[in-house]
Amino acid sequence: MEAMELDSEDNLQRKQCLYQSLDESFAIRKEMYRGQQYSQIYFARLHLMRTLLYSLLPNWKPHLPVCTVLELEEGKECIIVGTLYKHMKLKPSILDEYSKERSATPLVKPHNFMHPDDDLVLEDESGRVKLAGTVLIPSIYVTGIVVAVQGKETVGGDFLVEDVLEAGLPHQEEQPLESGEDKYVVFVSGLSVGSSSSNPLQFQLLVDHITGHLGDEMEQRVAAEIVQVVIAGNSVEVPHGLLNGQNLASKDQSRLSEPIKELDILLTQIAASVPLDIMPGLNDPANFALPQQPLHRCLFPGSSAYNTFRSCTNPHSFELDNIRFLGTSGQNIDDLEKYSDAKDKLDIMERTLRWRHIAPTAPNTLAFLCG
Repeated sequence: MEAMELDSEDNLQRKQCLYQSLDESFAIRKEMYRGQQYSQIYFARLHLMRTLLYSLLPNWKPHLPVCTVLELEEGKECIIVGTLYKHMKLKPSILDEYSKERSATPLVKPHNFMHPDDDLVLEDESGRVKLAGTVLIPSIYVTGIVVAVQGKETVGGDFLVEDVLEAGLPHQEEQPLESGEDKYVVFVSGLSVGSSSSNPLQFQLLVDHITGHLGDEMEQRVAAEIVQVVIAGNSVEVPHGLLNGQNLASKDQSRLSEPIKELDILLTQIAASVPLDIMPGLNDPANFALPQQPLHRCLFPGSSAYNTFRSCTNPHSFELDNIRFLGTSGQNIDDLEKYSDAKDKLDIMERTLRWRHIAPTAPNTLAFLCG
């Protein structure tokens, strides 16, 4: 525990928390690349989420029967539970890479693939049915969400949706009464050490604030209430142009390793003062697909010497004083932004809570690694 010196003669002790890692479920023990089928993932997801939705039906529409897609009858009002699949006219395909010159598909902005003609299909083990009506708006939903829909089959064989039930927010455990003691967790991402936009001075100011070496007595007291720091991805930016499969000259090897060395120097200062978790991100030297595995400790010889330093998975879950945290480095939200419409990313994050799924587009469009 570090004692932070104040302008006065008093020593200020940093507050502490009981920490428990919950990353075990994101650890890959055995990687599989041959014969891998994603149908099992969707089956398991439907089974778990359907059980949950069934428990909510008595308080939603207790008078209506629950049917499978195969049991639908024209004009019969009922409820079906299944996985949404969104047909998207502009969704990228690997085959497009081989037919760009002939393709009649219009050019689209790379950040979003929405089209007015997109439509939704609901699928269970027995079959699939196209959803109609104005209740389920295709621009809001994405492939992979499990919902319950109320309606009836039309003459044309579509299912006219009259109401929809999402899983909703999970049950929140009651927290003990406030002790009156403030404690803070610092989340920071996108440091991009090594990039042209990286500002070493700003990063050093952040380090000095966290470690209590910046500001007056009041600011140092706030810093003493920081009990955890989480670096949430995209910490370094290496020149990928050098990674062309050729042998690297010693100068180029130095250019690749320099950003990581610089990051380690700064993280060492933090780890010497406060517990530190670092997660991999899209641009970091880790596996590409989710769940990303921890960055190797050998990358951080300075900071890993402290027992306060933890290299974690992405997604990352942990508890501090029995308060649970779960987060990602943002790939899931960035992917949802490409395939749905929202006013901002906070709106998308809220939807993942209501859908009760942190990454519904995996493995359809978001890279996902089976273990």
